Amino acid sequence: MAISRSQPFLTPAFFKRDVLTVARELVGVELVWQGCAGVIVETEAYTVEGDPASHTASRPSTRDFVKAMPPGAAYVYFNYGMYWLFNLLVKGGDRDGLVLIRALEPVAGIEVMKERRRREKLHELCSGPGKLALALGIDGTHHGALMAGKGRLGGCGLRLPAAAVPGMEVVEDLRVGISKAADYPWRFLARGNAHVSVPHGRVKIMK
Repeated sequence: MAISRSQPFLTPAFFKRDVLTVARELVGVELVWQGCAGVIVETEAYTVEGDPASHTASRPSTRDFVKAMPPGAAYVYFNYGMYWLFNLLVKGGDRDGLVLIRALEPVAGIEVMKERRRREKLHELCSGPGKLALALGIDGTHHGALMAGKGRLGGCGLRLPAAAVPGMEVVEDLRVGISKAADYPWRFLARGNAHVSVPHGRVKIMK
């Protein structure tokens, strides 16, 4: 899969909409990160209000982040003391929230990704949120980085696809690995794509 290098980067206006809309429309967008890049093939939405699975329901620091930071800012956190996870702030629309980038289809910097991941198979490089953060070199120092508009982190951004990615059907599904609000169909993914973390219809609800 290839994306035209001439395509523009997303502006903050893209992230000033309903978080579910943004999460769906990020599928097919290219994430460019300091020499590496991949097409987003899976996301999850978490709303600021009414979502017990969101960090805003349990972490005052996350609520402060949402209030203080502009739309398109990176929200990066360490999950279970094991992996960094990369999210994007959405605010200014009907529902504010965070979008977790769950999986990418690598398109550039692949040899660097393989070295970081210590994997050779392409579909193993970024097929999960912890995997993609490791493959791209994302860590806690990138928390709060601006990913759109003025002040955007150098060498990073989200690039619009030249056209609808051929054969990419975006479907909704249950979010992965949560026990609260486990029935919310707020995961969006490219149906049949080999790089997603969990194929469509395969999520096991946690008790």
